[in-house]
Amino acid sequence: MALILFDLDGTLIDSEIGITRTMAHAFRALEVEPPAQEILRSWIGPPLHASFPSLLGDDPDRIDLAVQHYRERFDEIGWREHEVYAGIEELLMMLATHGHRLAVVTSKVSDQARRIVDHLPFGHLFDAVYGPAAGVRTSEKAALVAQALREQTGRSDDAVMIGDRRFDIEGARANSVRSIGVLWGFGSVDELRQAGADHIVAAPSELAACLQGHRDKFPA
Repeated sequence: MALILFDLDGTLIDSEIGITRTMAHAFRALEVEPPAQEILRSWIGPPLHASFPSLLGDDPDRIDLAVQHYRERFDEIGWREHEVYAGIEELLMMLATHGHRLAVVTSKVSDQARRIVDHLPFGHLFDAVYGPAAGVRTSEKAALVAQALREQTGRSDDAVMIGDRRFDIEGARANSVRSIGVLWGFGSVDELRQAGADHIVAAPSELAACLQGHRDKFPA
C-alpha cells in the first residue's frame, strides 16, 4: 500500500479562473493594474509571498496587505471557482479501491485547501490535506511533504508526489520521494524535466498507467 500525495491546483482541479481573478482583485485593491492573464497564470502554484513582490516590490507590509485582500475574496468567492479535471475522479477511485493512502499537499492555506477538498465529489478519499497555516509567509513543499510522510507513517521509498509545477517535484526530491509531473496544469514539460521529475504524463489515464506500471514499487 503506497502513500500517494497530490498537489491541488493544476493537478486535481483547474482553478485558473478563481485564482487569477482573486489575484487581480488584490492588485486593484492596492490601486495597481494587474499584469496580463498569462503572467497571473504563471503564478499559480508558488506561494503568494513569492509571486507578489515581482509587481509590488519588496515591502513586506504591502505584500501582506495584498495577500490579505486575496484571501478575503478567495474565502468569499474564489474557492468555488474551479473545475475538476476529466478523469481525476475515476483515477482516485481506482487508487482507493487498491488500498493506497491518498493525501493532498498544497501551497494553498490549509483551511482553504481543506474546504475545497471537502466539497469535491471525491474529497472523502483523502486521508489528510497538508498546507501552510494562515499567516505563514513561506510554505516550502519540501516541509509539507516531510510532514505528510511523518503523519501518514509513510516511507520515502513507498511514496510518490504528483504535481504540475517544479515546486512539487523539488519537494519530493528533497525527501527522496519519487515524483510524477502532470502536463494538464500550469507548468510545462521543460519546467518539470529541469526539476527532475521521475515521470511526466499528459493525461490522467497516462498517470493511472504509470502508477499501475510500478506496482512492484507501489504494492496494492
